[in-house]
Amino acid sequence: MSPVVPDTSRRGFLAATSMLFVAGAAVTGCSPFTSGPEITLQQWYHAYGEAGTKEAVKRYAAAYTKAHPKVAINITWVTNEYEAHVTSMLEADRGPDLFEFADFRRRLVLDGRVAPLDDVIRDYQVEFSRSTLDVATVNNRIYGIKMVDDIMMLYYRKSALAKARVNPPTTFDELVHAAKVLTGNDRKGLYIGANGIGDAGYLLLWSAGQELVQGNRVAFNTPEAAQALAGLRRLTESKVLLKDLPSDWQDPAPFIQGAVAMQWCGLWAMPAIDKQLEDDYGVLPWPAFGTSGAPVTRVGGWYQLVNAKSAHLEEAKKYAAWLWLQQSAIQKDFSVSYGFHVPARSTVAATTVQLVRNAAADNTVDLARRYGRSFPNIWNAGGTAFDTALTAIAAGSDPAGELSRASASCQTDLDRQQG
Repeated sequence: MSPVVPDTSRRGFLAATSMLFVAGAAVTGCSPFTSGPEITLQQWYHAYGEAGTKEAVKRYAAAYTKAHPKVAINITWVTNEYEAHVTSMLEADRGPDLFEFADFRRRLVLDGRVAPLDDVIRDYQVEFSRSTLDVATVNNRIYGIKMVDDIMMLYYRKSALAKARVNPPTTFDELVHAAKVLTGNDRKGLYIGANGIGDAGYLLLWSAGQELVQGNRVAFNTPEAAQALAGLRRLTESKVLLKDLPSDWQDPAPFIQGAVAMQWCGLWAMPAIDKQLEDDYGVLPWPAFGTSGAPVTRVGGWYQLVNAKSAHLEEAKKYAAWLWLQQSAIQKDFSVSYGFHVPARSTVAATTVQLVRNAAADNTVDLARRYGRSFPNIWNAGGTAFDTALTAIAAGSDPAGELSRASASCQTDLDRQQG
């Protein structure tokens, strides 16, 4: 499962059906003595980058049909502009029966596009983190089943820190100090993104104990938030950031190649890092900001959703529950056999040997459990003005003024989402 990059989370509409690659209907297991499937469920996935994923989801569908001969699953592999295409098809009442979504959108619920799944997830609820459930909850009902967790954290090169005689940072001040000491002629101290910002604005906000939204109201326009986000300018002015690379922070190459001593990246990168650096790396949460702050990791990932207007709603819900709640072996396979991700169910993650046997991966799962934060399900429409403010703050603009302007624009967007 490829990491979700910023341009994938705010997509423009591309309606041409040529962007779909139909992976093919699942094997139904019919024989001359059976009547064959009575219904066919349409299931959509975005085009995962890891080899073998497409074939795997076809196998899962075939296994379900073998166990339930009256139900066939047709898999569609969407190769571009996935979120925009799904949304437009739902709005036209031509959407699939089941589909996945990253960064769950409350608007889907308010528009009546997705079905509540409380009845199928109820017995498994305790296995999901509170933040995972919160993201998919609207008006006290749960509308999505988390498929995988994509955990983001700070990688550091052990030998580089040891040689520079600096400890792994636990506060933002320590992070800046370490990055300065680790910066040299052929190496920068920290990589957070090609634009020198990446996730850092959100991380600084959360690590200072501040929020993007509370309820339906923008919450980031506070003196404490302004003080924390001034850290973007501090990082920029300290000249410690690696910038202007052709790939963004999701790519671990700068860290692996030694161009940077610390990098914000994701768990998906750990196999490549582990292969090249072996034991010469560790992982940390983003350090706490100020005395009242707390460390932060970011948890993204994908949710299975069911179309509220499906002609086969109950069958679609049964398949979603079978796939992502009842089949532990499938959930492990999907998470670690192609990419490197954490099964969303805690009991499955705890018995996934690829995670448990890797000390850094096991530590990452623990960090996410203790410090994990996810974007609120109402946030997507408000991101642009906030991101614009972050860019201005990093360049030297007054944080309080920028947040005030962004707050008004974001609140308008949030209000529009609520109708």
